This record gives sequence, structure tokens and C-alpha cells, in this order.
Amino acid sequence: MHDIADLEGRGVVGVFVASTEFVDAAAAQGRAIGFAPAAVFVPHPIQDRTDPEMRVLADAAIDEIVAALTLPPP
Repeated sequence: MHDIADLEGRGVVGVFVASTEFVDAAAAQGRAIGFAPAAVFVPHPIQDRTDPEMRVLADAAIDEIVAALTLPPP
């Protein structure tokens, strides 16, 4: 969250990608630092997934990630 906030503060567009386990934590962190980044959440868990399983998650999320990166600022 802090990294995305820092990058966006420098004019670099970013999107926060995390697993669904962290939806509430991301919202709380965003409120705490006063920043609401574009976010894409993928199915949890991810830490024990194989490379092919991670590719499936990435393939499923890529359109949403690209959309979040290319939308005009609010």
C-alpha cells in the first residue's frame, strides 16, 4: 500500500494486487494513510500455489489490472 502511494505520488500509475483474504486489511490500511489505490483481488490463498496455478490467477486478473492502470484519474 505504501509503495503504491509513493509511486502514485511520483506520478507513476499503480494498482494494488492481493488475495481476497486482504480486502478488509487493504481498506483499513488505505483509510489509515488516506489513500485509496486501484485494487485487484485474486482468490486466496496464493502462497502455496504452483507456477501454473499462479499463471491461471494472473490470466484471470490481467484484464482487470490493465483496466485499473488505464482508467483516467477520478
